[in-house]
Amino acid sequence: MAIRIAIYEDDINLRQPLRELIQMEDDLEVVGAFENCLQVEKQVTELQPNVVLMDIELPQINGIAATKLLRAKCPQAEVLILTSFEDNQQIFEAILAGARGYIVKGEDNGQIIDAIKQIMAGGAPMTPSIARKVLEFFASPTHQKEVDKLSQREFEILKLLKDGLSYKMIAAKTFVELSTVQSHIKNIYKKLEVHSAPEAFKKIFKN
Repeated sequence: MAIRIAIYEDDINLRQPLRELIQMEDDLEVVGAFENCLQVEKQVTELQPNVVLMDIELPQINGIAATKLLRAKCPQAEVLILTSFEDNQQIFEAILAGARGYIVKGEDNGQIIDAIKQIMAGGAPMTPSIARKVLEFFASPTHQKEVDKLSQREFEILKLLKDGLSYKMIAAKTFVELSTVQSHIKNIYKKLEVHSAPEAFKKIFKN
């Protein structure tokens, strides 16, 4: 039985060639190709894809939010992120959302086909540069007991602050209001019993 593929890509100049590429494979079948994720829950329920190729920068509902929705609605569908972004935070959020692979656009066509087949075989295909970033992130030593005091969002904001982003930049990157970032920072300080960012970094990050 052919592997059923759904594609979410807003650029038709990428979406159509990708569809044609996959359709050339005897054991792969494109069951849908869409320019946005506005109907993603309905579409995956009806189409029952095995693998979803998901762009991140999509209009109205981005690929990360869509991944969360479709994983909840169609948990058997494996999500393979196919994007031009190699941003650490985008990678981290995509993995947390439930993506099983992360391939950078522009890769050799054969690698995209291989990634689809790998993910169906239980693998987690990633472009080498992405795999390195993931390993570096999770290898970063932390004081786990202190980390456990923070919510996922609080840890994310603290790491962005450590990376040198301003409150405004963090708000833009995490798609929240500036006041929300300030509230999270206040909660972080309270939970860690500190009064400044450097003190928080010392408690959380060993290095």
